[in-house]
Amino acid sequence: MDTERRDPAEVAALDAYSHVVVTVAERLGSSVASLRLTKQTPYGREAAGAGSAVAVTPDGFLVTSAHVVAGSTHGSATFTDGRAFDFDVVGTDPLSDLAVVRVQAGDLTPANLGDADLLRVGQLVVAIGNPMGFHGSVTAGVVSALGRSFPTRSRSVMRVVENVIQTDAALNPGNSGGALVTARGDVVGINTAVAGIGLGLAVPINPTTRKIIGTLMNEGRFRRSYLGVAGGTRPLPPRVARDLDRERAIEVVEVVEGSPAAAAGIRNEDLILDVDGMPVTDAGDLQRLMVGELIGQSVTMRLVRSGELIDVAVVPIELDG
Repeated sequence: MDTERRDPAEVAALDAYSHVVVTVAERLGSSVASLRLTKQTPYGREAAGAGSAVAVTPDGFLVTSAHVVAGSTHGSATFTDGRAFDFDVVGTDPLSDLAVVRVQAGDLTPANLGDADLLRVGQLVVAIGNPMGFHGSVTAGVVSALGRSFPTRSRSVMRVVENVIQTDAALNPGNSGGALVTARGDVVGINTAVAGIGLGLAVPINPTTRKIIGTLMNEGRFRRSYLGVAGGTRPLPPRVARDLDRERAIEVVEVVEGSPAAAAGIRNEDLILDVDGMPVTDAGDLQRLMVGELIGQSVTMRLVRSGELIDVAVVPIELDG
């Protein structure tokens, strides 16, 4: 019947959509592995969970989620061509929820890592992983939102993972560690969490996380510096805001006893303007500046205290995560 005939433009659009998803699946499917984790017990090795991982070099390095390999040092990685390899955990960074494992192989098909900073809301993305143990599963959706965040923990340390990608591509247990891919076939995220029906989250691949991944590959850990302050964004006093042509700073609401900040004399209600000349307006700005290179180095923090500008020298220590 004519009423059942579909609009040719709609059919063409659906065909184009299908072509993109099929092309991405074919290009990336061989780069995504299913992980089976084991842990050592007094009775030998026992199963310890499952997830996904993305090959990033031909010689055996794969990226996954830190929570997937938590508590394990070994396991097996199975690819869609049926090949299976034992792997060792090279390094984990629970505070970014990223980890690197390695298999003894020299001919893997590495995925191309993109830049999530170029994503736009509404952009088509494809998730590839192994939900519920089903190897090589593909789902598609869009970037639902950008700039999300979620808290992570490593022992007593809490941190916020920033600029997380939200997608409505279906994610299920086992997708963690898998790839979130653009229509061009670039991996822009490592799927990390299912926050609800139609709401999945992925750690972005960008210059910051590329650095973490590279450091994990080379050193097995990622070092961060630590000041020992907690705070939030606050407006500057009108006179200071006018003189500095700035509106906001970070108000210190807690100084950890025995921390570098405490040793430097930083106080509650101080307003942090910048660190070594780099302006900060929220906790995320300060968190991004706390790189490993600052450990043991004196840095100058410019503060507003009781309406006056002061400089304080602080020597960050290594964050014990």
